[in-house]
Amino acid sequence: MNQNHIEIKKQIKALPQQPGVYQYFDKNDTIIYVGKAKKLKNRVSSYFTGIEKHNGKLKLLVNKIVRLEYVVVETEFDALLLENNLIKKYRPRYNILLKDDKTFPWICIKNEAFPRIFSTRIIKQDGSKYFGPYASVRMMKTILDLIKQLYPIRSCNHHLSKKNIEAKKIKVCLDYHIHKCLAPCVGLQDQNDYDNSITEISRILKGNIASLITELKQKMMGFAEAMEFEKAQMLKERIQILNNYRSKSLVVNPNIKNVDVFSFLEDKESAYINYLRVLDGAIVQTHTIELKKKMEESPIQLLEMGIAEMQDRFGLYAEELLLPFKVDISWDKAKIVIPKIGDKKKLMDLSARNAKYYQLEKNKKRELIDPERHTKRILAQMKEDLRMKELPRHIECFDNSNFQGAYPVAAMVTFKNIKAYKKGYRHYNIKTVEGPNDYDSMTEVIYRRYKRLLDEKAELPQLIIVDGGKGQLSSAIKSLDKLNLRGKITIIGIAKKLEEIYFPGDSLPLYIDKKSETLKIVQQLRDEAHRFGITHHRNKRDKDTLKTELTQINGIGPNTADILLKKFKSVKKIKEQGINTLEKVIGAAKAKMVFQFFNSSP
Repeated sequence: MNQNHIEIKKQIKALPQQPGVYQYFDKNDTIIYVGKAKKLKNRVSSYFTGIEKHNGKLKLLVNKIVRLEYVVVETEFDALLLENNLIKKYRPRYNILLKDDKTFPWICIKNEAFPRIFSTRIIKQDGSKYFGPYASVRMMKTILDLIKQLYPIRSCNHHLSKKNIEAKKIKVCLDYHIHKCLAPCVGLQDQNDYDNSITEISRILKGNIASLITELKQKMMGFAEAMEFEKAQMLKERIQILNNYRSKSLVVNPNIKNVDVFSFLEDKESAYINYLRVLDGAIVQTHTIELKKKMEESPIQLLEMGIAEMQDRFGLYAEELLLPFKVDISWDKAKIVIPKIGDKKKLMDLSARNAKYYQLEKNKKRELIDPERHTKRILAQMKEDLRMKELPRHIECFDNSNFQGAYPVAAMVTFKNIKAYKKGYRHYNIKTVEGPNDYDSMTEVIYRRYKRLLDEKAELPQLIIVDGGKGQLSSAIKSLDKLNLRGKITIIGIAKKLEEIYFPGDSLPLYIDKKSETLKIVQQLRDEAHRFGITHHRNKRDKDTLKTELTQINGIGPNTADILLKKFKSVKKIKEQGINTLEKVIGAAKAKMVFQFFNSSP
């Protein structure tokens, strides 16, 4: 143990058993990791206990730590938020990387007399109100258009101080004449009336449309009873517009009043977390982030980090949090629910679909930038699943075929970078094996293939697949042993019945997930080898059948039959030829025998 770790262990003894955040520094005094803990002492000490048992990345991190700092907070959730802020500020090398770093637009209600409402990507600490951010610019523009349709809000940049308005320094613009503004610039609309509109707009931006509609209905009825029918009609039209907008956003039971929904999806490199804000059954906000994995973080850790990020961006004010699974953090102001059925489960499924679409979109963009990315990812997965030392860029797969013991043949197909390489396909006629013996046939074909490659000093594959279980695999290994190739090439067998994978020396097979890309590629190779082998077997059988028909002619042997079939392709075509044409191919004497055989009267 180095001297720095000895000093840190002394410091750990004094750490409190309270929630907090810890920071690790390297020899350059750079923060390399930030973490949160329910109990600081327990969590930090775990890094420096049993270091030899840590995985590679964690061991590397611990070896680089030279000092420790920590902050004690009140609750676990406070620790989560502080951890999130520190990670975004310092971007430590070994922390989860938030991939979603672009600036999203907000809707701003400016802190000024007769406030303007506009979109912005810059937040200023000047007392203005900001709503968002909006992951979809289209959604933001839809809401701004709705506000302009409902309320005559000014769009000019004039400084509407009381002094400037009274001095009549400003003239009304076109917006006033087309009824898009009530001209507060010349005193035709007072501050209180304008502020009432701003209050209603704020409620729309917060998603409280249902309660606003209820209030507007009450006001409309009041105007109607007072016989102020123009004002009542104006409110009626406003209510219709709001109802129309709200109906387009309604997804489930409107009795779901105030809920935040989080879904979780992960692959080998990243986690994707989607957030839905639901008020009165309507989705008023949605956003998805990608977290880049760094230290083999658990799904719970990743989801907690995602929730903290959403809290920092949007603020979480819901009465209920819908989560896909339990987390270690509790919220005092919100109840955590893991929905299994009903409308809340539908919301969770909707959120999960959004996360999936986001993942697909991200992967598609990456593949456009790096066309090899998809191939590399699958090859890396195959390497891991099949316990290989290198990527299986070159794969060869073998299959045997025979018909009731006759016409034994074998086929080999080649895949390069998980795509069929037709130039590498080969057919084999079994030469040394008599009768139906798949095991010996496999031994012969494997030996012939790789003996030739060694003699020619050609490229060897990284992976060999044989169609069959332990028997065929053992037969193939015999040939690799003879050629001193065992251990230099990964070889597996795939059995048809349960699609199990057999490895040399393992009595029990490996069952790969039926949905895994590794198994799909192996199955594709096996099926292609079978198809290619059956085609060759059928052609050989048909040819031999035709050849037998020709050799029945007295004086015509197998060699002559082969010559005729190569030239005319079928017995039917041979029957149609004149004697002169046949003479040019096999000579006068044999041509006469063939012609007379097919043309003599019965």
